[in-house]
Amino acid sequence: MKEKILIVDDEKDIVKMLDYNLKKEGFRTISCYDGEDAVDIAVRERPNIVILDLMLPGMDGLEVCKILKKETKTSAMPIIMLTAKSQEADKVIGLELGADDYITKPFSPRELIARVKAVLRRTVEKEKLPEILKIGDLMIDFSRISVCVKDKRIELTAKEFELLKT
Repeated sequence: MKEKILIVDDEKDIVKMLDYNLKKEGFRTISCYDGEDAVDIAVRERPNIVILDLMLPGMDGLEVCKILKKETKTSAMPIIMLTAKSQEADKVIGLELGADDYITKPFSPRELIARVKAVLRRTVEKEKLPEILKIGDLMIDFSRISVCVKDKRIELTAKEFELLKT
């Protein structure tokens, strides 16, 4: 079964175009048009990747990204930000919040699909790790996204955990 992709954009034409092109490539898609729904759907449906617009009504894409990366169930979920904001500062903020890639509008559907496949390949490689890894006094539980040193739990952000994992 092909991967499930959550498309989040308030522009219905873009959602329709992405939905069509991704399905043509064999992906399953779920769509929504605002940040609150995006968080609910991501937690409930557990898509393999999220394509996330930044400028959404209500909760913006940066806030959605922040929430998904803090939530245990969704912290490892890859996010590709898709936005009209093309300034370097916007890209840096998005990537620092945990986005795996950043594409500016207007964009080529073929390029977006190539980037989706590349992010998914990297994700599959990460999933080959054991459930629990012990090295000396360090224990990393990948299924629970937790780290302990000498049986003392260490609090890490999603990005810090990803860096440790790498």
